[in-house]
Amino acid sequence: MANTSTAQVRLSDQAVLPLRTLDPAGPLDDLAWLDQAIGQARVVAIGESAHYNREFFQLRHRLLRYLAERHGFSAFAMESGFVEGWRPDSWVRGGDDQLGEVMANGMTSLMGLWTQLRDLLAWMRQHNRTAARPVGFYGIDLPGSMVSLLPGLDAVTGYLALADPGFAIDPGIRETASAFAATSAFSAPAAMAAYGSLAPGDRDALTAGLADLTARLLARRLDYLRRTTADTYERALRSLAVTVSLDALARQMVLGHQHEMMLSRDAAIADTVEWILRREGRIVLAAHNGHVQRSPGTMPGLPPLTSAGMHLADRLGQDYLVIGTTTATGQTLNTAPDFYTGRLFTDMAEAPQPGSLDALMASSYDGPFATDLRRLPPSDAAAVRAVQQQRFGTYYADLSPLDAYDVIVHVPHVTPADKDDAALACAPRDVRDAFARWQPERR
Repeated sequence: MANTSTAQVRLSDQAVLPLRTLDPAGPLDDLAWLDQAIGQARVVAIGESAHYNREFFQLRHRLLRYLAERHGFSAFAMESGFVEGWRPDSWVRGGDDQLGEVMANGMTSLMGLWTQLRDLLAWMRQHNRTAARPVGFYGIDLPGSMVSLLPGLDAVTGYLALADPGFAIDPGIRETASAFAATSAFSAPAAMAAYGSLAPGDRDALTAGLADLTARLLARRLDYLRRTTADTYERALRSLAVTVSLDALARQMVLGHQHEMMLSRDAAIADTVEWILRREGRIVLAAHNGHVQRSPGTMPGLPPLTSAGMHLADRLGQDYLVIGTTTATGQTLNTAPDFYTGRLFTDMAEAPQPGSLDALMASSYDGPFATDLRRLPPSDAAAVRAVQQQRFGTYYADLSPLDAYDVIVHVPHVTPADKDDAALACAPRDVRDAFARWQPERR
């Protein structure tokens, strides 16, 4: 049934695939349309309009459950640090660590501090106890909440202690990296300022030291494989690669090249997803719409960006499928500077902007639903083709939906996820302080 509160053009009933619930534990029969939609795709990307919303966590959990149980997907790859991601992976495979500590320190950029994420990890662990094909957890993003080089450096140092015990990494590398280390996303502005205040020679020496480490790991691969497993070698090499990418991002930041920073990050994300795909048969990829879309991303004040999804679509072709998401009302991630003082969410406008993808979807059905863009009747395809923008949290971005996505799932109303007290108890002090200042609205 269409929402009659707006004059926005709507999709036909033929294009609307209603979802009975977002509850991950609910029956899955209303997701049967996925069977045809995904085909033989090896990577199914599920976007979100903004981070930390309860409904997007639940949607991904529900879709992961369906794809794992019905189609044998064996990996959940999430927009969180690659290096840190081995901790939740160990836990979902039966590890003994406390889950709160794993969530707080095994995920970056505040991704692990929410009860809905706890529910997803708990399901993965339960599923893996009896599944013929366990589902592993992977981070795809740069380490240290996209600020600190220390997690990657520590991972490589630990590996070299086994593979090359007579070799000592130049202590100046870690010393320089420690000068701008961040404990969390909340300390990122101060950390980036500290990096900018480093002497140019120190920054150059850090970059050169990382390049020397990369050359050593590549040149001595066969020697190292005689002392360690191929798996631990590949993990260390990828950990170093994302750390090198993070160093490059920091250098571009000092130069004021924000566009180049974004390009570097998305290219690294795509490389990591492809690395995971060499290990796993089929992957569920969870990241922001702007990362997974197969068309250029746009942000205020920046030229069009080559998204990770564009790289993956180019490399994988039909093996890459993108499920974008839209919403109409609710609270979204606050992208203003006062986020760092604990104002984590902000209200969206009462209704999406006319002519946007969100408005078209909101006008088409009252509840959550999906639409397969590749199987639209001609009139519906024309309505979608006329759309030129989508809302990403607090701003609108230029977007051609038919170029960006294969499927869209519309969630009418979004709310903040529930903060997880056990995870917060294990989080750094600056995180605990910011969350203590945040007062979620009662539902």
